[in-house]
Amino acid sequence: MKATARAHPIQGLVKYHGLRDAELRYPYHDSISVATAPAETITTVEFDPELDESTYVVDGEELTGEAAARVQRVLDRVRAIADDPAVEVPVKLVSENSMPTNVGLGSSSSGFAAAAMAAVEAAGLDLTRPEISTIARRGSASAARSVTGGFSDLRAGTTDEDCRSSRIESSLEDDLRIVVGIVPAYKETGWAHEEATQSHLWQSRLAHVHDQLAAMRQALREGDFETAFEVTERDTLSLAATTMTGPEAWIYWQPETLEIFETVRGLRDEGVPVYFSTDTGATVYVNTRAEHVAQVEAAIADLGVETRVWEAGGPATVLPETEALF
Repeated sequence: MKATARAHPIQGLVKYHGLRDAELRYPYHDSISVATAPAETITTVEFDPELDESTYVVDGEELTGEAAARVQRVLDRVRAIADDPAVEVPVKLVSENSMPTNVGLGSSSSGFAAAAMAAVEAAGLDLTRPEISTIARRGSASAARSVTGGFSDLRAGTTDEDCRSSRIESSLEDDLRIVVGIVPAYKETGWAHEEATQSHLWQSRLAHVHDQLAAMRQALREGDFETAFEVTERDTLSLAATTMTGPEAWIYWQPETLEIFETVRGLRDEGVPVYFSTDTGATVYVNTRAEHVAQVEAAIADLGVETRVWEAGGPATVLPETEALF
Protein backbone atom coordinates (compact mmCIF):
# COMPACT_ATOMS: atom_id res chain seq x y z
CA MET A 1 0.00 0.00 0.00
CA LYS A 2 2.38 2.60 -1.34
CA ALA A 3 2.04 5.53 -3.74
CA THR A 4 3.85 8.67 -4.89
CA ALA A 5 2.35 11.99 -5.93
CA ARG A 6 3.42 15.41 -7.21
CA ALA A 7 1.84 18.77 -6.43
CA HIS A 8 2.71 22.36 -7.28
CA PRO A 9 2.73 25.13 -4.67
CA ILE A 10 0.30 28.02 -4.99
CA GLN A 11 0.48 31.78 -5.20
CA GLY A 12 -2.44 33.31 -3.34
CA LEU A 13 -4.34 35.78 -5.51
CA VAL A 14 -7.18 36.59 -3.13
CA LYS A 15 -5.70 35.18 0.03
CA TYR A 16 -7.40 33.85 3.15
CA HIS A 17 -6.48 35.17 6.56
CA GLY A 18 -7.44 33.64 9.88
CA LEU A 19 -8.97 30.24 10.61
CA ARG A 20 -12.44 29.62 11.97
CA ASP A 21 -11.23 26.18 13.09
CA ALA A 22 -7.46 25.72 13.45
CA GLU A 23 -7.58 21.90 13.48
CA LEU A 24 -9.93 21.34 10.54
CA ARG A 25 -8.48 24.42 8.81
CA TYR A 26 -11.76 26.12 7.98
CA PRO A 27 -11.01 29.68 6.78
CA TYR A 28 -13.34 32.61 7.42
CA HIS A 29 -13.78 33.42 3.74
CA ASP A 30 -13.18 32.05 0.24
CA SER A 31 -9.74 32.27 -1.40
CA ILE A 32 -8.39 32.01 -4.95
CA SER A 33 -4.89 31.03 -6.10
CA VAL A 34 -2.83 29.85 -9.03
CA ALA A 35 -0.58 26.80 -8.91
CA THR A 36 3.05 27.56 -9.82
CA ALA A 37 5.16 25.24 -11.97
CA PRO A 38 7.70 23.78 -12.38
CA ALA A 39 8.11 24.21 -8.60
CA GLU A 40 6.91 20.99 -7.01
CA THR A 41 6.75 18.68 -4.04
CA ILE A 42 7.06 14.94 -4.55
CA THR A 43 5.85 12.70 -1.74
CA THR A 44 5.81 8.94 -1.23
CA VAL A 45 3.46 7.41 1.34
CA GLU A 46 3.41 3.78 2.47
CA PHE A 47 1.09 2.10 4.96
CA ASP A 48 3.40 -0.55 6.43
CA PRO A 49 2.40 -2.98 9.23
CA GLU A 50 6.08 -3.91 9.68
CA LEU A 51 6.94 -0.46 11.05
CA ASP A 52 7.05 0.16 14.78
CA GLU A 53 5.88 3.76 14.41
CA SER A 54 5.11 6.35 11.76
CA THR A 55 7.85 8.63 10.41
CA TYR A 56 7.47 11.76 8.28
CA VAL A 57 10.61 13.10 6.58
CA VAL A 58 10.69 16.33 4.55
CA ASP A 59 13.85 17.34 2.70
CA GLY A 60 15.86 14.95 4.85
CA GLU A 61 14.55 16.13 8.22
CA GLU A 62 12.07 14.20 10.35
CA LEU A 63 9.01 16.21 11.34
CA THR A 64 8.07 16.61 14.99
CA GLY A 65 5.60 18.65 17.01
CA GLU A 66 2.84 20.56 15.23
CA ALA A 67 4.26 19.83 11.76
CA ALA A 68 3.98 16.08 12.40
CA ALA A 69 0.54 16.55 13.95
CA ARG A 70 -0.72 18.24 10.78
CA VAL A 71 0.50 15.31 8.65
CA GLN A 72 -1.18 12.97 11.11
CA ARG A 73 -4.52 14.78 10.66
CA VAL A 74 -4.31 14.27 6.89
CA LEU A 75 -3.55 10.57 7.28
CA ASP A 76 -6.23 10.09 9.93
CA ARG A 77 -8.82 11.53 7.56
CA VAL A 78 -7.74 9.07 4.85
CA ARG A 79 -8.09 6.25 7.38
CA ALA A 80 -11.55 7.44 8.40
CA ILE A 81 -12.76 7.52 4.78
CA ALA A 82 -11.16 4.17 3.91
CA ASP A 83 -12.56 2.40 6.99
CA ASP A 84 -10.15 -0.44 6.29
CA PRO A 85 -7.97 -2.25 8.89
CA ALA A 86 -5.17 -2.37 6.31
CA VAL A 87 -4.55 1.38 6.74
CA GLU A 88 -4.73 1.32 10.53
CA VAL A 89 -0.97 0.79 10.59
CA PRO A 90 2.10 3.04 10.81
CA VAL A 91 3.02 5.17 7.81
CA LYS A 92 6.33 6.08 6.25
CA LEU A 93 6.17 9.42 4.42
CA VAL A 94 9.09 10.96 2.56
CA SER A 95 8.76 14.31 0.80
CA GLU A 96 11.12 16.44 -1.29
CA ASN A 97 10.70 20.05 -2.45
CA SER A 98 12.25 21.61 -5.53
CA MET A 99 12.01 25.15 -4.06
CA PRO A 100 13.08 26.85 -0.82
CA THR A 101 10.71 26.43 2.12
CA ASN A 102 9.53 28.92 4.75
CA VAL A 103 10.30 31.94 2.56
CA GLY A 104 6.78 32.60 1.27
CA LEU A 105 6.59 30.22 -1.71
CA GLY A 106 3.67 28.10 -0.56
CA SER A 107 5.61 24.92 0.13
CA SER A 108 3.07 23.81 2.73
CA SER A 109 0.37 23.88 0.04
CA SER A 110 2.20 21.50 -2.29
CA GLY A 111 3.49 19.44 0.62
CA PHE A 112 0.09 18.59 2.06
CA ALA A 113 -1.49 18.29 -1.38
CA ALA A 114 1.08 15.71 -2.47
CA ALA A 115 0.75 13.90 0.87
CA ALA A 116 -3.04 13.71 0.57
CA MET A 117 -2.90 12.60 -3.07
CA ALA A 118 -0.35 9.87 -2.33
CA ALA A 119 -2.14 8.68 0.80
CA VAL A 120 -5.49 8.42 -0.99
CA GLU A 121 -3.89 6.38 -3.77
CA ALA A 122 -1.99 4.17 -1.32
CA ALA A 123 -5.22 3.48 0.58
CA GLY A 124 -6.95 2.44 -2.63
CA LEU A 125 -9.59 5.17 -2.50
CA ASP A 126 -11.36 6.45 -5.63
CA LEU A 127 -11.97 10.15 -4.93
CA THR A 128 -12.29 13.26 -7.07
CA ARG A 129 -9.78 16.07 -6.66
CA PRO A 130 -12.34 18.32 -4.92
CA GLU A 131 -12.91 15.45 -2.47
CA ILE A 132 -9.17 15.01 -1.98
CA SER A 133 -8.89 18.77 -1.43
CA THR A 134 -10.91 18.40 1.77
CA ILE A 135 -8.31 15.94 3.04
CA ALA A 136 -5.34 18.13 2.11
CA ARG A 137 -7.08 21.09 3.77
CA ARG A 138 -6.56 19.44 7.16
CA GLY A 139 -2.86 20.07 6.74
CA SER A 140 -3.11 23.51 5.14
CA ALA A 141 -6.10 25.37 3.70
CA SER A 142 -3.89 26.42 0.78
CA ALA A 143 -3.18 22.76 0.03
CA ALA A 144 -6.80 22.28 -0.98
CA ARG A 145 -6.19 24.60 -3.94
CA SER A 146 -2.91 22.91 -4.78
CA VAL A 147 -4.80 19.64 -5.24
CA THR A 148 -7.05 21.07 -7.95
CA GLY A 149 -4.29 23.21 -9.49
CA GLY A 150 -4.42 25.95 -12.13
CA PHE A 151 -6.62 28.81 -10.95
CA SER A 152 -8.53 27.33 -8.03
CA ASP A 153 -11.21 28.58 -5.66
CA LEU A 154 -11.52 27.31 -2.08
CA ARG A 155 -14.98 28.02 -0.74
CA ALA A 156 -15.37 28.69 2.96
CA GLY A 157 -17.68 26.58 5.11
CA THR A 158 -17.78 24.36 8.16
CA THR A 159 -18.26 21.00 6.42
CA ASP A 160 -16.29 19.08 3.81
CA GLU A 161 -19.26 19.36 1.47
CA ASP A 162 -18.90 23.15 1.51
CA CYS A 163 -15.21 23.81 2.21
CA ARG A 164 -13.51 22.31 -0.82
CA SER A 165 -11.57 23.53 -3.84
CA SER A 166 -12.67 23.68 -7.47
CA ARG A 167 -10.99 24.80 -10.68
CA ILE A 168 -11.72 28.12 -12.42
CA GLU A 169 -11.08 27.66 -16.14
CA SER A 170 -9.23 30.65 -17.59
CA SER A 171 -7.39 31.50 -20.79
CA LEU A 172 -4.80 33.28 -18.61
CA GLU A 173 -3.19 29.96 -17.67
CA ASP A 174 -1.25 29.84 -20.94
CA ASP A 175 -0.10 33.48 -20.93
CA LEU A 176 0.81 34.00 -17.27
CA ARG A 177 4.49 34.14 -16.30
CA ILE A 178 5.64 34.60 -12.73
CA VAL A 179 9.05 36.05 -11.99
CA VAL A 180 9.83 35.03 -8.42
CA GLY A 181 12.11 37.35 -6.49
CA ILE A 182 13.39 35.17 -3.65
CA VAL A 183 13.99 37.08 -0.43
CA PRO A 184 15.11 34.42 2.08
CA ALA A 185 13.60 35.66 5.34
CA TYR A 186 12.27 32.80 7.50
CA LYS A 187 8.62 33.13 8.51
CA GLU A 188 5.83 31.22 10.24
CA THR A 189 2.43 31.71 8.63
CA GLY A 190 0.62 30.15 11.59
CA TRP A 191 1.36 33.10 13.84
CA ALA A 192 -0.38 35.50 11.47
CA HIS A 193 -3.45 33.30 11.15
CA GLU A 194 -3.75 32.89 14.91
CA GLU A 195 -4.02 36.60 15.59
CA ALA A 196 -5.59 37.88 12.36
CA THR A 197 -9.00 38.45 13.93
CA GLN A 198 -7.46 40.64 16.63
CA SER A 199 -6.42 43.35 14.17
CA HIS A 200 -8.63 46.44 14.17
CA LEU A 201 -8.65 46.10 10.38
CA TRP A 202 -9.98 42.52 10.40
CA GLN A 203 -13.66 43.37 10.03
CA SER A 204 -12.87 45.82 7.24
CA ARG A 205 -10.95 43.15 5.34
CA LEU A 206 -13.70 40.61 5.90
CA ALA A 207 -16.29 43.01 4.47
CA HIS A 208 -14.12 44.03 1.51
CA VAL A 209 -12.73 40.66 0.45
CA HIS A 210 -16.02 39.44 -1.04
CA ASP A 211 -15.89 42.18 -3.68
CA GLN A 212 -12.30 41.17 -4.42
CA LEU A 213 -13.33 37.56 -4.85
CA ALA A 214 -16.18 38.43 -7.21
CA ALA A 215 -13.92 40.66 -9.31
CA MET A 216 -11.23 37.96 -9.48
CA ARG A 217 -13.62 35.22 -10.58
CA GLN A 218 -15.01 37.40 -13.35
CA ALA A 219 -11.56 38.54 -14.51
CA LEU A 220 -10.23 34.98 -14.68
CA ARG A 221 -13.22 33.70 -16.63
CA GLU A 222 -13.00 36.63 -19.07
CA GLY A 223 -9.20 36.40 -19.45
CA ASP A 224 -8.77 39.94 -18.12
CA PHE A 225 -5.10 39.97 -17.03
CA GLU A 226 -4.95 43.56 -15.84
CA THR A 227 -8.00 43.33 -13.57
CA ALA A 228 -7.04 39.93 -12.16
CA PHE A 229 -3.56 40.98 -11.12
CA GLU A 230 -4.48 44.47 -10.04
CA VAL A 231 -6.86 42.75 -7.59
CA THR A 232 -4.01 40.45 -6.58
CA GLU A 233 -1.67 43.37 -5.89
CA ARG A 234 -4.25 45.24 -3.84
CA ASP A 235 -5.12 42.10 -1.88
CA THR A 236 -1.42 41.73 -1.02
CA LEU A 237 -1.49 45.16 0.61
CA SER A 238 -4.76 44.40 2.43
CA LEU A 239 -3.40 41.14 3.83
CA ALA A 240 -0.20 42.80 5.00
CA ALA A 241 -2.10 45.64 6.66
CA THR A 242 -4.12 43.16 8.71
CA THR A 243 -1.01 41.18 9.64
CA MET A 244 0.96 44.27 10.65
CA THR A 245 -1.84 45.55 12.90
CA GLY A 246 -2.33 42.37 14.92
CA PRO A 247 -1.09 42.15 18.53
CA GLU A 248 2.47 41.14 17.55
CA ALA A 249 2.62 43.51 14.55
CA TRP A 250 4.29 40.98 12.26
CA ILE A 251 6.21 42.65 9.42
CA TYR A 252 7.35 40.06 6.90
CA TRP A 253 8.62 42.37 4.17
CA GLN A 254 12.33 43.12 3.84
CA PRO A 255 14.10 46.05 2.10
CA GLU A 256 14.51 43.87 -1.02
CA THR A 257 10.74 43.24 -1.01
CA LEU A 258 10.04 46.98 -1.19
CA GLU A 259 12.67 47.45 -3.89
CA ILE A 260 10.88 44.88 -6.02
CA PHE A 261 7.56 46.66 -5.45
CA GLU A 262 9.04 49.94 -6.66
CA THR A 263 10.66 48.29 -9.68
CA VAL A 264 7.34 46.70 -10.65
CA ARG A 265 5.53 50.02 -10.44
CA GLY A 266 8.27 51.67 -12.49
CA LEU A 267 7.89 49.06 -15.22
CA ARG A 268 4.15 49.54 -15.17
CA ASP A 269 4.57 53.28 -15.63
CA GLU A 270 6.48 52.37 -18.81
CA GLY A 271 3.53 50.37 -20.10
CA VAL A 272 4.61 46.86 -19.06
CA PRO A 273 1.71 44.72 -17.74
CA VAL A 274 3.24 43.65 -14.42
CA TYR A 275 1.96 43.39 -10.85
CA PHE A 276 3.49 42.27 -7.54
CA SER A 277 2.14 39.85 -4.99
CA THR A 278 3.27 38.35 -1.69
CA ASP A 279 1.75 35.83 0.65
CA THR A 280 2.87 35.84 4.29
CA GLY A 281 6.57 36.24 3.56
CA ALA A 282 9.22 38.49 2.05
CA THR A 283 9.53 36.73 -1.30
CA VAL A 284 7.70 38.43 -4.16
CA TYR A 285 5.72 37.01 -7.06
CA VAL A 286 5.91 39.34 -10.07
CA ASN A 287 3.08 38.53 -12.45
CA THR A 288 3.40 39.42 -16.13
CA ARG A 289 2.60 38.16 -19.61
CA ALA A 290 4.82 35.77 -21.58
CA GLU A 291 5.99 38.39 -24.08
CA HIS A 292 7.33 40.64 -21.31
CA VAL A 293 8.90 38.06 -19.01
CA ALA A 294 12.53 38.54 -20.16
CA GLN A 295 12.37 42.29 -19.55
CA VAL A 296 10.73 41.84 -16.15
CA GLU A 297 13.17 39.15 -14.99
CA ALA A 298 16.14 41.30 -16.00
CA ALA A 299 14.79 44.24 -14.02
CA ILE A 300 14.31 42.14 -10.88
CA ALA A 301 17.69 40.40 -11.24
CA ASP A 302 19.36 43.82 -11.53
CA LEU A 303 18.37 44.38 -7.88
CA GLY A 304 20.69 41.54 -6.87
CA VAL A 305 17.76 39.27 -6.03
CA GLU A 306 17.69 35.58 -6.99
CA THR A 307 15.00 35.01 -9.60
CA ARG A 308 13.08 32.08 -11.00
CA VAL A 309 10.53 32.08 -13.80
CA TRP A 310 7.41 30.01 -13.23
CA GLU A 311 4.08 29.53 -14.96
CA ALA A 312 0.65 28.18 -14.10
CA GLY A 313 0.79 24.57 -12.93
CA GLY A 314 -1.69 21.74 -13.12
CA PRO A 315 -3.37 19.66 -10.41
CA ALA A 316 -1.78 17.18 -8.05
CA THR A 317 -1.07 13.89 -9.80
CA VAL A 318 -0.13 10.33 -8.93
CA LEU A 319 3.30 9.31 -10.28
CA PRO A 320 4.51 5.92 -11.54
CA GLU A 321 6.04 3.47 -9.04
CA THR A 322 9.44 4.12 -10.62
CA GLU A 323 9.43 7.68 -9.21
CA ALA A 324 8.95 6.64 -5.58
CA LEU A 325 11.34 8.26 -3.11
CA PHE A 326 12.02 4.97 -1.29
